[in-house]
Amino acid sequence: MNVQLARYLQRFDDLPGYLDFARVGPLSHDVAMTLVEATRLSTGEQAVDVLAARAEEVRASAALFLRAAPHEVTFATSTSHALFAAAAALGRGATDEGVVLVRRGEFPSNVYPWLRFQDRGGPRVRWIDAPRVTPEVVAAHLTPDVRALTVSAVDALTGHRAPLGALKELLGPDRVLVVDAIQGLGAVPLEVEAADVLASGGQKWLRAGWGAALLMVRDRVARHLSPGLGGWSGVHDPLASESHPREPLRGAAAHTLTNPDYPAVSALGAALDLVAAAGVEAIAARLADTLGGLLDTARAAGAEIPHDALPPGERGGIACLRLPGRDPEDVHAALTRAGLTTTLRGHWIRLSPHATTPSQAVDRLAEGLRTARRP
Repeated sequence: MNVQLARYLQRFDDLPGYLDFARVGPLSHDVAMTLVEATRLSTGEQAVDVLAARAEEVRASAALFLRAAPHEVTFATSTSHALFAAAAALGRGATDEGVVLVRRGEFPSNVYPWLRFQDRGGPRVRWIDAPRVTPEVVAAHLTPDVRALTVSAVDALTGHRAPLGALKELLGPDRVLVVDAIQGLGAVPLEVEAADVLASGGQKWLRAGWGAALLMVRDRVARHLSPGLGGWSGVHDPLASESHPREPLRGAAAHTLTNPDYPAVSALGAALDLVAAAGVEAIAARLADTLGGLLDTARAAGAEIPHDALPPGERGGIACLRLPGRDPEDVHAALTRAGLTTTLRGHWIRLSPHATTPSQAVDRLAEGLRTARRP
């Protein structure tokens, strides 16, 4: 284990049975201390100026992390907020706004923005009925009226990691690739260069808590977007004159409604710094080992694992299972009694460990599955 990864692991106190990072990631010591300090600063003199300056530092760090220019990155309150901004930006009031491709099994936060705006000047939703978004699947739906594809970088149930680079190559420069990155950012390497628009909250794998999300809008697609949700914070000199509307700001900031939650942005910055110091590749390698051990245990217990044959480069930190012939609710309850925290999604039990997950989680899973299999 490299020194940087070891230092990263020391910043957390994870419970042995916590396997629910796809739902929420407990905070690091650094993030918790940053929140306390930012809250203290928010009551002091020139609080807004101090915290706004810190937000600019976080913007620069986020830009490096996303391999973007600083002005291509801004902050929203959540992934959903950022995706609504993307859906609003693709609506320009023309007679025919074209089509956005959406997989029917997408997490709802990446569905409802497009449904809400298709009747408000945005592109019409065309469903993709497929278990995974691959270039072959998208090619079958790619007609001249397609303006955008929206996709999760990592599927929230199966853990499939989308081939973002291949998808963008297929779409070409005149179509927009929108990426919901919350289930992968900070945990596994993502082809972020391929994303034209990217949205990601900080409360899951980044472990930054609630209240701040990243919104990236690359210059190369600016001509396809307009600031549909852009508010007073997204224009030049909004308080300098009573003459409105004012000119939109350059870059992603044009799509903001108002100032962000500055303490939450500071926490997001602390989380990004931790991940950058350790290295996403090192975090992902340890995470893959942990998840692999859990899946080996599940297979040995006779569990069914969808997309079990995914190669390492195509899986994020998520997998799900079920025991044939056993009620999923009963299995989930047995895992809970064994000291595991997991998520029950329909007929599937989702496992989502992190690089910081203690090794005892494997033993607890084995115990829980043994209990669930008893007559």
